[in-house]
Amino acid sequence: MSNEDITLTAGDVTLHLHPGNGGRIAGLEVGSLQLLRQGDRFGCFPMVPWCGRIRDGRFRDGATTVQMPLNSPPHAIHGTARDGAWRTARVSASEAVITRELGAPWPHPARVTHDVRLTEDSLTLTMGVETYDDSFPAQIGWHPWFNRNLGDQDVQVDFSPAWQEERGADHLPTGNRIDPKPGPWDDCFGMPDGVDVTLTWPGLLELKVASREQWVVVYDEQREAVCVEPQTGPPNGLNTLPRLVTPLEPLEAATTWTWTRL
Repeated sequence: MSNEDITLTAGDVTLHLHPGNGGRIAGLEVGSLQLLRQGDRFGCFPMVPWCGRIRDGRFRDGATTVQMPLNSPPHAIHGTARDGAWRTARVSASEAVITRELGAPWPHPARVTHDVRLTEDSLTLTMGVETYDDSFPAQIGWHPWFNRNLGDQDVQVDFSPAWQEERGADHLPTGNRIDPKPGPWDDCFGMPDGVDVTLTWPGLLELKVASREQWVVVYDEQREAVCVEPQTGPPNGLNTLPRLVTPLEPLEAATTWTWTRL
């Protein structure tokens, strides 16, 4: 099937999915409220086959050291799947399934499948990575840019992580776990019972980002938006906490956003 833009609807909720632009969710409108920052680089994009930064763009792949392009020098950031077109496998009024073949510069052929399912009060995103042959380390995550302001007040971010990954001068975790610090953040947090972050736009909307995964990056250093990024491991995790994709065991993850109108 094609990679043409897709519109999903459920009640007065509308989602715009752009397979041709990195499989990006370009907009999510709840009634008159546009929740996602607009622009070709924003919305919400899938991070795969890794999340956040890889130190110097290098990771260990068995006995081999792999070098990825430094798209955020001196590091490689956010995977390769956001850089090209996905293809539509299936679409209905409120659900779409898109796929992306992984290849060069990623060294292993693989397929990524992303299921986008909308209801009147939730969005569920489910992603999987399958290998045809070799086993390899990988990560899955989502990078939404939520609009900081939907009305007269900024969003409030509420979560209770068990720890914060200490961030070094290179923006990568040092390996030390520290007590969570107040923002502003460009930081990874551990939530061993699952990601659970609530965004509240006072008087308008409350939105909960949830996932069974235990890692979340929160980024709020830009004026226009706040990012809450569930992922299967921390930044640089291909080196520090690799999750293997094998022919028998794909890597799968999901996140659900649930909203309540205030």
